[in-house]
Amino acid sequence: MNRTGLARALSKLGFCSRSQGFELIRAGRVRLNGRVCMNPEQPVLLDKDDVRVDGASLAAAAPVYLMLNKPRGLVTTARDEQGRDTIFSLLKGAGLPHLGPVGRLDKASEGLLLLTNDTSWAHRVTDPASHLPKTYHAQTTGLLGEAALTRFAAGIRDDGERLRLPDARVLRQGEKNTWLEIVLTEGRNRHIRRVLEAFGIEVLRLVRVAVGPLVLGELAKGGWRHLTTQEVSILEN
Repeated sequence: MNRTGLARALSKLGFCSRSQGFELIRAGRVRLNGRVCMNPEQPVLLDKDDVRVDGASLAAAAPVYLMLNKPRGLVTTARDEQGRDTIFSLLKGAGLPHLGPVGRLDKASEGLLLLTNDTSWAHRVTDPASHLPKTYHAQTTGLLGEAALTRFAAGIRDDGERLRLPDARVLRQGEKNTWLEIVLTEGRNRHIRRVLEAFGIEVLRLVRVAVGPLVLGELAKGGWRHLTTQEVSILEN
């Protein structure tokens, strides 16, 4: 049986985020098997127990898997304490269940972002053990060559973390800047930016163009689409 905590159950059922579920439960708006439950960690059997919010029964939402082309300037959280615009503004009016991002892109970064209400699938895709490669295009200051790529591969130590860019190559160069293609099989917070900034190199743009075999392609900035059944399965294999 699929047992989980009540707040997480609200998320798994596609109703809201786990943190929003905590708020609803603490406000006494959630009933479990006919009784108000104030414990967000109360065990729930999703395939057996009756969960209701404000009297409305929650049935498990059909799984949804999306690819979104994140514009620069949006944050990936459902609600931002600072009042900044979020990626979910791009999904308004689409009639979708509550979705969560699969991984993150920071506010200044762009490109391919996956969203789903299937938390088990999201975990499999983001599990470090999967070593699923993520491909980025980075526009940087300066004209970079093989010597710089060698330094990036050797990496740095920052805040106790060893950070490297072992798979980077020059895509093209202008008069004063360089476009790099960088592939990471595991990424720390602001991984690429931290390495480049340690060498005095400013990142002008950072775009994620692929996750594993899934490529952003011609999807318009701010646009989104459903993944195909084949795309969903290939990302977890």
